[in-house]
This record gives sequence, structure tokens and C-alpha cells, in this order.
Amino acid sequence: MNKKIISLLCAISCSFIWGTAFIAQDMGMDFIGPYTFSAARLALGFFALLPFFFIFEFNKVKKVNLDKKIITAYLFLLGFFLAGGNIFQQVSLLYTDVANSAVFTVLYVVIVPVIAYFLFSKKIHNSVWPSVLMCLVGGLLLSELDNIRVRFGDSLVIIGAFFWAFHIVFISKFLKIFNYPISIATFQCLTASLISFVPAFAFEYISFTVLSMEFIELLYAGVLSSGIAFMLQIFAQQNLSPAPVAIIFSLEGVFGSIAAWVLLNQYLNEFKILGIIIILSAVIFSQLAPIYGKKNYGRN
Repeated sequence: MNKKIISLLCAISCSFIWGTAFIAQDMGMDFIGPYTFSAARLALGFFALLPFFFIFEFNKVKKVNLDKKIITAYLFLLGFFLAGGNIFQQVSLLYTDVANSAVFTVLYVVIVPVIAYFLFSKKIHNSVWPSVLMCLVGGLLLSELDNIRVRFGDSLVIIGAFFWAFHIVFISKFLKIFNYPISIATFQCLTASLISFVPAFAFEYISFTVLSMEFIELLYAGVLSSGIAFMLQIFAQQNLSPAPVAIIFSLEGVFGSIAAWVLLNQYLNEFKILGIIIILSAVIFSQLAPIYGKKNYGRN
């Protein structure tokens, strides 16, 4: 089978796992809190990736002669952003629908070039600015403006999207000096898990008995979404360029919304559907326009 087709299937599978994981995240807080859920799923992601690290990259990493302080600093930053993105996303599900959380999360695709422009003086394509405006319009339609609880939840997701965006930017920078994606994926999960356990132990009750009550949800969100999906993401990006693969990854918002409608009966009215379409259109437009314009817009 063609390598690009395999990568395409990996990207779609990754988006499906990420999108449907919102259901597990939403259902997984009957007995545990959002901080505990985030910490536990990231820990499971670490253990799921650890065998791949030892099989494929352990011997290579041992031979690398790099400043350990720089590697540690980058892993801490990545872990911090990964923990923040997970926590804000998880807490938001206490206040807003899965569809809102899933769709607002993919705003990181538009935020990344904006961050690169303002912080690192990278060129960005003009398509980003109308895309941001479209996202604002879509967000107004998707969020229930008369419901303070939902507005608060949506705001948390948007804050989380900035964490995901910074996470993507710094992964790109880290790969330039330490091109070992499985190692990065593995130990960012460990770092993020340790960071997430701090508020979990401070504000929530943790025990193996309680965690076992959410075993299936944690297994799906941890092993599949935080672990296997990272592996699929790596395989997808081996043979697909960043812009097309980002469009595919944005499908997690679609998969999440559909799964919530089917499995959780979280009905989407015509305004929410229109908002989802506008936001996803903005995400796709922001990725396709630079390809046709043949201009660099600062993704890397």
C-alpha cells in the first residue's frame, strides 16, 4: 500500500480517536474530578508509549550528545502546555457540551500562526485574519450567550486552545535540535502527568478504588487518545505535509460533535451546526489558502 495512503489512514484514525475521546472524558468524571482524570490519562499515555520508546529510540537517544538542561527545559515546557491544554479542556466539560469543547479545541490550528507571528516574527498568510474573524462568528453561534455556565465552559476551552497552540509551536522548535518524536511524546506525557497530579492531590480525592470506577473511560482517553493517537500522529506526519495533515486533525471537532449527538443525546440546533461549519471552514481555509498562494505563513 502507498505510504501516503497509510499516513492518511493514520491521520484520520488519529482524528477519530481524539474526537471520540471527548465522550470518554465527559463520562469519566462521575467518580473522579477533572484534574485526576487528566493526570491519570496522561500517565496511562506515558506507559502506553514507553515500550515504543525502548524499542525504537532508546539506543539512539543514548548516543545523542546534547545539553541535558536544554532537553529538560523543553520537556518541562511541553509538559506544562500539554497539562494546561488537557486540564482546561477537561474542566470545561463540567460546564459546556462535548460539541462545544471539541470544536473550540481545534482553534489551535488558527492560533498557531498568530503566535508564531507575534512572538517569533514569522510570516503568516493573509488568510489567517479572515479565519480568525470567521472563528469569532462561529463561536458566537456555537456558544449559548444567554447561559453564563456554558459561556464559562467555552471560555475555558478557548484558553486551552492557546495551550495546545503553544505546545505545537514549541514541539516544532524542539524537533529542530532533538528529532526523536517518540521520545518527546513519551516524556511530555510523563511531565504533564506529574504537573497535573499537583492540583489533583491538592483539590481532589484520589484512590485506586475510585480510579477503577472510571477504568474504561481512562483506558480509552489514556492508552488510545494520549498514547496510540500520538503514535498515529507521528506516522501521519512522516509522509504528509503540515497543512493538509492539520486539516485532517481538525476533524476531531466533527467526530466529537457527532459522537456527542449519537451517544450522549447532546442535540445540536441549527445555530450550533452553522457555528461548527463556520469554524471548521475557517480552519480549513487557513490551511488551504497558503498552499494555493505558495507563501510561507509561519507554521514552522
